[in-house]
Amino acid sequence: MFKKILIANRGEIACRVMRTARQMGIATVAVYSDADRHALHVRMADEAVRIGPAPSAQSYLVGEAIIEACRKTGAQAVHPGYGFLSENTAFAEALEKAGIAFIGPKAHAITSMGDKITSKKIAEKAGVSTVPGFTGVIEDAEHAVKIARDIGYPVMLKASAGGGGKGMRVVRDDEECRDGFTRATNEASSSFGDGRVFAEKFIEEPRHIEIQVLADGHGNIIHLGERECSIQRRHQKVIEEAPSPFLDEQTRQAMGAQAVALARAVDYQSAGTVEFIVDRERNFYFLEMNTRLQVEHPVTELVTGLDLVEQMIRVAAGEPLGISQDQVRLSGWALEARVYAEDPFRNFMPSIGRLAKCRPPEASEHVRIDTGIVEGSEVSMFYDPMIAKLITGGDTREQAIDRMADALDAYYIRGVSHNISFLNALISHPRFREGRLSTNFIADEYPDGFHPADVPREDPALAAVVAASVHRRLMDRAAQLSGQLPAHRKTVRPEWVVLLDRTPEPVSVTAVDGGFEVLCREQTYRVRTQWQPGDALFVAEINGRPVCVQVDRRGVSYRLFHRGAETDVMVVSAQAAELSRHMLVKKPPDLSKFLLSPMPGLLVRLVIEEGQEVKAGEELAVVEAMKMENSLRAINDGVVTKVLAQQGESLVVDQPILEFE
Repeated sequence: MFKKILIANRGEIACRVMRTARQMGIATVAVYSDADRHALHVRMADEAVRIGPAPSAQSYLVGEAIIEACRKTGAQAVHPGYGFLSENTAFAEALEKAGIAFIGPKAHAITSMGDKITSKKIAEKAGVSTVPGFTGVIEDAEHAVKIARDIGYPVMLKASAGGGGKGMRVVRDDEECRDGFTRATNEASSSFGDGRVFAEKFIEEPRHIEIQVLADGHGNIIHLGERECSIQRRHQKVIEEAPSPFLDEQTRQAMGAQAVALARAVDYQSAGTVEFIVDRERNFYFLEMNTRLQVEHPVTELVTGLDLVEQMIRVAAGEPLGISQDQVRLSGWALEARVYAEDPFRNFMPSIGRLAKCRPPEASEHVRIDTGIVEGSEVSMFYDPMIAKLITGGDTREQAIDRMADALDAYYIRGVSHNISFLNALISHPRFREGRLSTNFIADEYPDGFHPADVPREDPALAAVVAASVHRRLMDRAAQLSGQLPAHRKTVRPEWVVLLDRTPEPVSVTAVDGGFEVLCREQTYRVRTQWQPGDALFVAEINGRPVCVQVDRRGVSYRLFHRGAETDVMVVSAQAAELSRHMLVKKPPDLSKFLLSPMPGLLVRLVIEEGQEVKAGEELAVVEAMKMENSLRAINDGVVTKVLAQQGESLVVDQPILEFE
């Protein structure tokens, strides 16, 4: 067994690998860029080596620097995590040449499965079901149109070397095909240095279901069941679960058998994932094989009880698998939500900055938090804006979902925007609860984007009851600290008015042992809580029901956060409530005459000039962020009066690019 391994990655996956290595008694080496010199994974490791400047192309993607770090520290093996060099054949070969073990598959398997065209041909030969399409290289836009017509619209254009939704476009007619080919080619070249694009039939109402495989160097290959990964936005997974609520045992075994056959066809060793697209009749078709650890691997670990990182390390050390296929048991249900620093109410734009507050829910047997950041960490513009992976388990799917909702309520993050409101809305959606999923779920349910009105709201009285309880405890403390003479203690009246978005809600709050009794809407709410001023979480039982509400004091008001909904409330006297009706509301500035950058990014193309007339829907500019091209279009007819940013300029959120009249 290895005595020391290097983790060629950063963030949560580096920390996750280190935890397993530590349990196995293996020393760890972290690598870091200048942007990550104070990162959690650097502090967790036994040793750490700087490998370059902040941009990943000059640090985490430089294989020579990784190998030199191994030589310097004596690391015997490298775990690549996911992303970066995890599926880089040249890196795997360079490690082998240097006498350093790669904790992953052999180079030939990475090569075979890393190219979507080649992998599809191998899959067909191995008897794996594949989607009808054109596996040759598309020459140009007109060639793409001809192929698409032959296959029959709708067609999916995909980068051959792609992944993560980059270089991928669904096209439904000739015009979309030409434009989609150009965009897919540009993104593929920018992201992977390989502009090749191929085409395949687009399956309507598809599910994305993948099979986890595990193989050693002694000919043993098993599968560990499936993961349902259909909840996606822009082809990026958002919620994953195991098992799938859709598969029956017959389909599960058939998919597992094909996944194992494909792994055997390329002499696979290590953990890997075979991804399938599944239609409404449970027909399944091979998509691709990921020759690495998947982001969503924890849900498989929860339902199988296996540590996949440990298995990868043991296989790389030459050990045979310690489990056979007939010993694999799926028990219970697991759910994973990806918590990102992004603003779901601004088209999910990345949010960059420092986490002023970051307090995850308490970990337990049923709640797991995989993260690479802590309070005070910075979400950098150079890397993926993931804050954490939140994983919950239960005996049933419903129980796992309920625990996820509770854990999201308790995840306290301030300093950057986050997507917890969106995650809560997803898992609360009736269609999700029923398991009626597809990769179109988010597009179908939120066709115009995600808005505050889409956040589910429970009993509106809950916010009033919590705010009244919080305010009463604050007033009681103020009375105790007033320094008044004996027998002249300040009394706190029980009657207040809670203003919910300026709507008055009369309440009466009485302090009792262990909490309060709140009369609201002619109903008595018995609140049992130990909350004290300054606590971020109001943890209570209200009429016997456990509740966790995040509470921020904002001047004379409170902001409550529960089940993804933010509510601004004030607790005032009846007289103040009456006077508040006459307060003017400040109107936001009119920015309709400006084109604003919706995200931090690079202005890669500006396609109009001053004085030019534009029509609604016409493309005005293209901003690149996270290696994705984002087209900005006019929402109204108008004339460009000023160009306020130049092509090639780095933009910040809401920076004006153009002004109209």
